[in-house]
Amino acid sequence: MSDRDLPSLNALRAFEAAARLGSMSLAAQELHVTHGAVSRQVRALEEALGQPLFARQGRGVALTATGQQLREQCSAAFGQLREGWLQLKRQRGGTAFVLGCSGSVLARWMIPRLERLRHDLPSLTLHLAVQEEPVVDHLADVDAALLLAAPPWPAGWQVHELAPERIGPVLSPRYPGADRLREQPAAALCDEPLLHTASRPQAWPEWARAMDLPPESLQQAQALPHLYFLLEAAAAGLGVAIAPQPLVADDLASGRLLAPWGFRETSARWALVSAHRVDDARLAALADWLRGELVEA
Repeated sequence: MSDRDLPSLNALRAFEAAARLGSMSLAAQELHVTHGAVSRQVRALEEALGQPLFARQGRGVALTATGQQLREQCSAAFGQLREGWLQLKRQRGGTAFVLGCSGSVLARWMIPRLERLRHDLPSLTLHLAVQEEPVVDHLADVDAALLLAAPPWPAGWQVHELAPERIGPVLSPRYPGADRLREQPAAALCDEPLLHTASRPQAWPEWARAMDLPPESLQQAQALPHLYFLLEAAAAGLGVAIAPQPLVADDLASGRLLAPWGFRETSARWALVSAHRVDDARLAALADWLRGELVEA
């Protein structure tokens, strides 16, 4: 087979995007071209094959059996090209390692430790990227992501488990009744307004079960959009929050927050994960450093 027997790379890119997104319009947006341009590229492939790749399904499109086969081949080929390109860039040296993490983890844990990280791993050029849920949809855009999640992990990921998650209630010394609560058992929180986040509704019930308290006895009050805001609200004395221990370690050390009932393990894990298959020594080095920091937290 000569190069002339291969279809246009642009046509394959247009098809792969449309197949992955299930929409010609969304593919056009991703590729920064018009809907008509994507349609023409897909039509050219269909004419070359003599078979349809898509079939109309309501307002959208669905892959035919031939289309599904081509999508799998395109995904594998583009994935291999992407990995090969990344490997070549890494071989040049000096390329930044892009680490994704949530805004809360970035602000409350990573940034305060960046100076120590630079001292301990001077050869690692780190670029931090805010990455909110779901991480799985964006993992290909970074070299790795630091996350809190519960196994099992998706197939194909490189996973470095770092530490078990430990959560517990925290409150400010300025919170009304803080002195009284510090002397009470955990059951006293059943009578307090509890701050929580919509992104982690299971945190309070999970803690309650670990403390042998009925989850339904807790009074969840104001919801905050992100963990960072939740902890700032707690620090302002607005209520009792629930938080992973590493993210409040500095506040506990300074006395800005209190944790009278300690922290309990959950089924979740801190993990450094990557969707890239190529070996990168920086991933293992960073995992070792993060593991040490989390153990000390």
